[in-house]
Amino acid sequence: MCAHTPQCPTADSPDREAAQVVAAHPEQGWSLLCNALVIFEDTGELLPDNRIVAPHRPLAAATA
Repeated sequence: MCAHTPQCPTADSPDREAAQVVAAHPEQGWSLLCNALVIFEDTGELLPDNRIVAPHRPLAAATA
């Protein structure tokens, strides 16, 4: 359970990435959030129930 005020969003919330980081490992490219979500530097995610969210980095703007 989250002890932050205001409480962090759950792993099922659309804004789940807004939860507080509780363990950061930038040298390995991932961080653990308060809601048990593991986020990766390529914007992929691993949910607490082992579902995978594919990377969702925005596409670069097309140049002329």
